Amino acid sequence: MDPIELHVNGEVVEVTDVRPTTTLLEYLRGPLGLPGTKEGCAEGDCGACTVVVIDPQAPGGPRFRGINSCLLLLPLLHGMHVLTVEALRDASAHDDSDGYHPVQRALVEALGSQCGYCTPGVIMSMFEACYRGDLDAPWKLDDQMCGNLCRCTGYRPIREATEQIAGLRPDDRFARALRTAAGQRPVSLRYRAGSQHFFCPGSVPELLDRLHEHPNARLVVGATDLGLDVTKKGEHFEVLVSLQAIEALRQLRHEDGRWSVGATVRLADLEDATGKALPPVARMLRFFGSRQIKNSATLGGNLCNASPIGDLAPVLLALSATVVAVGREGERRIPIDDFFVGYRKTALRTGEILARVEFDDPPAHARVVAYKVSKRREMDISAVAAGLRVDVRDGIVEDARLGFGGMAATPARARRAEAAMIGQPWSEATGEAAARCIAQDFRPLSDHRGSAWYRATVAANLLRGLYHDVQRERLPPLPDRPSGTLLGRGGETGTGAGGEASP
Repeated sequence: MDPIELHVNGEVVEVTDVRPTTTLLEYLRGPLGLPGTKEGCAEGDCGACTVVVIDPQAPGGPRFRGINSCLLLLPLLHGMHVLTVEALRDASAHDDSDGYHPVQRALVEALGSQCGYCTPGVIMSMFEACYRGDLDAPWKLDDQMCGNLCRCTGYRPIREATEQIAGLRPDDRFARALRTAAGQRPVSLRYRAGSQHFFCPGSVPELLDRLHEHPNARLVVGATDLGLDVTKKGEHFEVLVSLQAIEALRQLRHEDGRWSVGATVRLADLEDATGKALPPVARMLRFFGSRQIKNSATLGGNLCNASPIGDLAPVLLALSATVVAVGREGERRIPIDDFFVGYRKTALRTGEILARVEFDDPPAHARVVAYKVSKRREMDISAVAAGLRVDVRDGIVEDARLGFGGMAATPARARRAEAAMIGQPWSEATGEAAARCIAQDFRPLSDHRGSAWYRATVAANLLRGLYHDVQRERLPPLPDRPSGTLLGRGGETGTGAGGEASP
């Protein structure tokens, strides 16, 4: 068996004696004695545990990624470089900065640190922003920082500090570390501690062999869901198998109008790729989760969890996607309509993995939009999600694919509503007729996210709104509506004395 080997703040760390379900946060604060990284919620919501890793395989070259260390299992960092808040100050510097990094100085000068508990995580999210070259819109700053909760409500100075350093990209020791990472490849691993095994195979055949040997193994990559089983439920997994070292599963291609998205493509990368090329997918990913979550979570993980409120399934239903499964007997193609077979169950057979998802760009006569409805905009789980598509020729609806999440035990299409549209004129009246069919298509449950009445009403209203939303653009992007209270001091929206926040 191999030791786990990673680099923390530039130092090589070798691990041989901890259980593979140990989180990175536990190891940093415990054996490594690095208490700067905090534990707040232990479920990836508050950002106090944010650290930064170098991803050498990111599209466009190596990049820094802020991640939630409270969810990421330690073996998933094998062969990787991790930076915590302790690494930022250069103690050898003898200038006016006293060695502090620009993001640290900016937060201090903006008075963005109050009780200080959230500050290390805020700093590390700002650190990622500092080295990004694509923060060219206000909403991207919101997205960068939305995963960091400040209990002292110091969001305005935090925002102002982030604006100062976003995209600064100093040519410093951290930038040099990024350049050095170019060309590095994932490292395979066979690790054991006590009765627990962790495998990180380097190829698909080796992966399938491990699954054949351990048919009850749990697959893991980003651990944004499985990590909760560890931190909140105390699960003890005997065998974990990671897919992250298999380069073939992380390919993201868009060629000749056809998309091929590997199972381990990070959702942050998929969002970037579809931002202008395929707005319905980017719309759904915008409020999927925080930047830290999207930096870890994968397409395959979201689909294979088979959650009835998984956000990507409805839009993939609308796009008529195909799931490509791989097993020892070869590839098998599964229409997305047939992939979810029950609550938290998929059509994957024992020993098979989801290798990639394929779908076409919508044709010129198609109109597609995606919606996510939740109690709050950022960092929330859907009450209802929808991916809605109508193909219109000569003013007549030729075809319709209306995918919904949160309305049944699995993500599903509204077949009666589709039938009410097909063959009818593309009009507001046709949308109204489809909306009235929702009560026949679904019998949603009531829970703390919404009552059955609420869900049915929202789903029907989304169909009513579809006609209006695609009048100007057939693939409408998500409107940029920043949180009003975060701007001000010269920002385009905000709350003045006695004023109201912009929507």
